Amino acid sequence: MSLIPTPIEESGLPWLWERARREPGKPALGFGAVAYSFDELAARAQHAARRLATLGIRAGDRVGLIMDASARMIELIHAAQRLGAVLAPLNTRLTAHEIAALADAVEPRALIYDREHLASLQRLSGRIMLVESEHEFDSIAPADLPAMRSVELNDVHTILFTSGTTGTPRGAMLTNGNHFASARASRANLGVHPNDRWLDAMPLYHVGGLSTILRSVIDGVPVILHRGFDPAAVNLAVRDEGVTLLSVVATMLTRMLDHNGERPYPSSLRAVLTGGGPVPDALVQRARRLGIPVVPTYGLTETASQVASASLEGAIFKAGSCGRPLAGTQVKIERADSSGRGEIAVKGPTVMAGYYRQPEATAGSLRDGWLFTGDIGRLDDDGSLYIDDRRIDLIVSGGENVYPAEVEAALTSHPMIAEAAVYAIDDSQWGHRVAAAVVLRDESKTNASELRAWCESRLARFKIPRSITFMSALPRTPSGKIKRVLLRERHQGAADE
Repeated sequence: MSLIPTPIEESGLPWLWERARREPGKPALGFGAVAYSFDELAARAQHAARRLATLGIRAGDRVGLIMDASARMIELIHAAQRLGAVLAPLNTRLTAHEIAALADAVEPRALIYDREHLASLQRLSGRIMLVESEHEFDSIAPADLPAMRSVELNDVHTILFTSGTTGTPRGAMLTNGNHFASARASRANLGVHPNDRWLDAMPLYHVGGLSTILRSVIDGVPVILHRGFDPAAVNLAVRDEGVTLLSVVATMLTRMLDHNGERPYPSSLRAVLTGGGPVPDALVQRARRLGIPVVPTYGLTETASQVASASLEGAIFKAGSCGRPLAGTQVKIERADSSGRGEIAVKGPTVMAGYYRQPEATAGSLRDGWLFTGDIGRLDDDGSLYIDDRRIDLIVSGGENVYPAEVEAALTSHPMIAEAAVYAIDDSQWGHRVAAAVVLRDESKTNASELRAWCESRLARFKIPRSITFMSALPRTPSGKIKRVLLRERHQGAADE
């Protein structure tokens, strides 16, 4: 009979090595044809750590990664913790110019890359040591390692750059303690079952993807890793590989359902965490009709993933809510208006140490122990959190506040609309007007007048989009967040022509 694995302790051996000591033969990682047990993965991570040591990596040094998800990347993630080095995974979808800016900011002692992204390195400083992740890395003679050191909770584990929807990305410094507290809070909410298997199809330079990898060794749960998100591959893994847990953003869930059709999902799938922004109720209900237990969540890079999450039992009764704050996390609403909406502030052990080498940005976001998120939301009488939007995305038209998420929910409730993004455009009379970009479902046909009429019965007049643009796809960050700034720029560019 399978037993529920016990979580590892707050301090002690690096997490993978502690899990391998406890459950050496238990499956740890599946990646295509590759399958490693915890002791096999620990042995490979040990070899990786010895090669990093040959490169001169020591405790506190930064190790940059420009790689797609792979077994080698998992080895390097754990090898960095074995050495006490700081992991700095960079977004592989950025341009060479953007990657150079991030690399200059983080100054890694070595940057390890896979061949697919060689062209992205053209603008890097010659001071950065570059190492190809397979053949070149494997050819490095392994060095002796220092004695296994205990995990210090206050040590920085990762520098993760924010998605940059509102400006220049910032490097959030997440400590070992941040990641450990995040895993512990998730376990308290979801539990761990004997046959659990996490499917990780999120980028590992994104906190949603990385947190699954770290949580898996802390909790002793195998991970099925995908190189990227493909709805057909995800649906197949859920049906044929015993996947019980999965994290997605709303657009990923939509693509899964579109590919799936009306076939019910297996009962073995016990939770699908959905975040990256407000999740339309229509999408939640569509998924649940097919047996997907959607669990809306709210989280940030700066909090090592989740802040609040619906429970499996209670999520269905709280339409529009992302649940209550997780264990150990406090949430308050600052400068609330008459409707109870205000800026969300978060406090707890998952909150970052600060932004790397950005003291002013750190001081602006971290005040008296609270992280001021820039997101707008409200708490109901039961303590459940509702997310409206980022403060920068708030539209003020004629003195009235318009929350894009509310207008997007009205638009996506239309049977022909697959996705919608609402944003502000300048207006000399009202200050701003509401504009929208929409994506139609396959072969659907409608027009702006019909959509405005649809909104009239659901929204106050000042909230109805005055301009509606039809697009084949919405611009998004790799973490699934809508690039409203880009939509505004495109709209202004079209107006200037």
